[in-house]
Amino acid sequence: MIHPQMDTASLLAFVRVSETGSFSQAAEQLYLTQSAISKRVAQLEMQLDTRLFDRIGRQITPTEAGRTLLPQARNILHALEDAARSLQNLEGNVSGKLSVAASHHISLHRLPPILRLYAQRYPQVEFDLRFDESEIAYDSVLKGDLELALITLAPEADSRIHSETLWVDSLQYVVACDHPLAQLTAPDLNALSRYPALLPAPNTFTHQLVREQLAKQGLELNLGMSTNYLDTIRMMVQIGLGWSLLPETMIDSGLTCLPISNDPIHRPLGLIYHRDRTLTNAARELVTMLRKSRDTGPKHA
Repeated sequence: MIHPQMDTASLLAFVRVSETGSFSQAAEQLYLTQSAISKRVAQLEMQLDTRLFDRIGRQITPTEAGRTLLPQARNILHALEDAARSLQNLEGNVSGKLSVAASHHISLHRLPPILRLYAQRYPQVEFDLRFDESEIAYDSVLKGDLELALITLAPEADSRIHSETLWVDSLQYVVACDHPLAQLTAPDLNALSRYPALLPAPNTFTHQLVREQLAKQGLELNLGMSTNYLDTIRMMVQIGLGWSLLPETMIDSGLTCLPISNDPIHRPLGLIYHRDRTLTNAARELVTMLRKSRDTGPKHA
């Protein structure tokens, strides 16, 4: 399928259209006109003598040939980027662009002092810092769009992903100080199930953990409002809208911890990067600084 005359510009245009499902969005991401993107894809289709996209109305979907080409095109682009990074690294300079994603919780509660020190030490590095949900950041690293991500680590990682724990959050069930659950001397999961829960989305570590704990006792989750912003959840719990499971580092005098008689709950936070990707000097220096900030155990407030 790979044509000897294919150029990287056409491959990149094809990949971005495939990922976004839109010629206009691909053009916006690559800082080109939509016409330029269309010409590059058309040139690629002519070189391969096959249609790569079906265009039905405003809908853009890859053909079977397009779906087959996509992983190979990504591999080619990543290999070229990797070669360029390896040559740059030989110079020993810590500069250039560094693409990193971090979850909102890590961005607010773990990252600021590290980023401040890094920026002071390496002013020539241009940060492309994104605030993404852990699941989105994980997928971006897997696809090669990001060098590093700082996220809640998945229980089982893809074999292509290197992951390591940097911090460990101890999680506690919490309610407002005047919530009915706070008045119980021995609250349990059965009592929790009778009141609304305020939790992140169903695909998150915290949500799945709570649902599994309840299910083991034959209980169902009584889900109230949901948001992936833990600071917003804390505020909603404080005003009495329900209970939640929050890191101890976020618990203040406006919340009461519930002594639920279960094993301690720990949430690993850490860094991930693609095993097959050569990290830039800028990324390697950030990894070194992050490792120095590593916890030796569960983090307490």
